[in-house]
Amino acid sequence: MTPVGVEKRVVDMFSGKGTGVETNGRAPRVAVFAPHPLLTVTIEPEGGERQNIHFHAGGQGTWSARMVSHMGATAVLCGFIGGESGALLEGLLREAIATGELRLVPTATQSGCYVTDRREGERKLVAMAVSDPPTRHELDELFSLTCAEAIACGHLLVTNPIPGGSLPLETYGDLVADAKANGCRTLVDLSSPRMDSALRGKPDVAKLNEWELAELVREPVSEYAELLGAAGHLRDLGAANVIVTRGEQPALVLGPEGPRWLVGPRLERGFREGCGDAMMGTMAAAWALGEPFDRALAYGAAGGAANFLRRGLGSASREVVERLLGSVRIEPWGASARVRAVS
Repeated sequence: MTPVGVEKRVVDMFSGKGTGVETNGRAPRVAVFAPHPLLTVTIEPEGGERQNIHFHAGGQGTWSARMVSHMGATAVLCGFIGGESGALLEGLLREAIATGELRLVPTATQSGCYVTDRREGERKLVAMAVSDPPTRHELDELFSLTCAEAIACGHLLVTNPIPGGSLPLETYGDLVADAKANGCRTLVDLSSPRMDSALRGKPDVAKLNEWELAELVREPVSEYAELLGAAGHLRDLGAANVIVTRGEQPALVLGPEGPRWLVGPRLERGFREGCGDAMMGTMAAAWALGEPFDRALAYGAAGGAANFLRRGLGSASREVVERLLGSVRIEPWGASARVRAVS
């Protein structure tokens, strides 16, 4: 695709032309369940003896919501906020998803925060403070607010809390089930045992990485047959489509069409942090914008790759995602089968 073609595609995609979605001048909306957005502090070298300290909104749900916003849909981030760190975080969240909306529930506990040091090239965690579990009333408020937004938006992306055990497990299955009952498309990007709960709600898409899949089924998944069997188990538990990411290797996609490989561009040097979150945010946005499922998958792979080329954290631009899209392929499971490009 030529640069002119890319630019036309971007204009058409975000105006609703060719997507099958009537936007009426208003961007489609995606609700993102992001229970614990984080205040992040990063120390980086600036050349010579100089160094700089950067403050950002972070965490899985924040990075996914950021990519939803960058791709032209409206991210509606639903989460907790509180304390001194929360006071600093709210403004950074508004900056991170500038075209999005915040639905924040105040909590008695402070929002989480972490400090990382990148002065030597590698990312090193210096310190981290996490939130205490919410009260019953705080959780009820966030659950009801998220459910209402999901139904209104028509698309819901569910991400992990920090720490992982801070919310009751039934929260995830109940949220997915209630959203699905009202025709909402649901995507979940969770680790076990939260994924186990979400599967009971029968999500449209369940995404996890190879290590998380092995933890969920409590069996190795290093061989292709093991990987496919484990993904099939998630389908049996309720997921309509399963995506298993494998780092730089092709991701397994298992749905009604059978097993397939999602192959992104080959990249050697970059930053892995937040790539899966960028992938899901990009995919959710593309799906909400009216792209068919396979096309949304391809957008997701391009979004993850674009994130890898920057310093991660859901910071990729939609222009770069569009330009990488032509390098994404969906291949049949069998090695001898014909490769099918996504166009």
